[in-house]
Amino acid sequence: MSRSFPLLRSALVYGLLSLAAFVSIFPFFWMIVGTTNTSADIIRGKSSFGGELLVNIAKLFEQVDMGRVFLNSAFIAIAGTVLTLVVSSMAGYAFEVFRSKARERVFSALLLTLSVPFAAIMVPLFVLMANAKLINTYTAILAPGIASVFIIFYFRQATKAFPHELRDAAKIDGLKEWQIFVYIYLPVMRPTYAAATIIVFMANWNNYLWPLIVLQTNEMKTITLVVSSLASAYYPDFGVVMVATVLATLPTIIVFFLLQRRFVEGLTGSIK
Repeated sequence: MSRSFPLLRSALVYGLLSLAAFVSIFPFFWMIVGTTNTSADIIRGKSSFGGELLVNIAKLFEQVDMGRVFLNSAFIAIAGTVLTLVVSSMAGYAFEVFRSKARERVFSALLLTLSVPFAAIMVPLFVLMANAKLINTYTAILAPGIASVFIIFYFRQATKAFPHELRDAAKIDGLKEWQIFVYIYLPVMRPTYAAATIIVFMANWNNYLWPLIVLQTNEMKTITLVVSSLASAYYPDFGVVMVATVLATLPTIIVFFLLQRRFVEGLTGSIK
């Protein structure tokens, strides 16, 4: 009896893990299968591969200028990621390194903004962009997310693990603060930057609500808006929708797998 209990527990654990893995992977599998079937087959719930993949791809490229759409999404995701990492990492570094009486008050005020839902600032933000004549521009998309409070908080927490002896030694050697940040802080914090890159890139690539509000022409549409418009058509072709969804998912999967090792290191390093 004592020997059978560990076996039973292991079987139960692996059974639950297998069930969780199936639940997690099945939607992606269904999406892949859907790209090869007709809209009628998808509605009927067909779960086997069909032969309509090339037809669905051709229909998608006939309906949508996918080159332009991917260029828009890639520019917004890449530029937004770079700008957010630069600004937010410098802010997180400064909040941890430079000490002042008002530092914690300012940081606490920033953290309070995380409790404000985007829906509460959506209209004022749109009015601000309209008054600045930035509607339907990349700037309107990128500007609100450059100084991300969450990423600032993340970098400040990660900077707590940064060996400050390196900074003191660099100052003794005559390096200026920006040189310490570029030549010492950045190389040491590469795992943190990798983890933040995945988080910010996915947020920018999958951003839907704000681009829906400020992008008003088809030439500026992103991939998330295209998928939404295809799915909300009067007679949606679900095979085409599945192809567009797979194409929209691929960049985030590629970025994650390229940086996954650093991603784990960055998350664990930020907790120390």
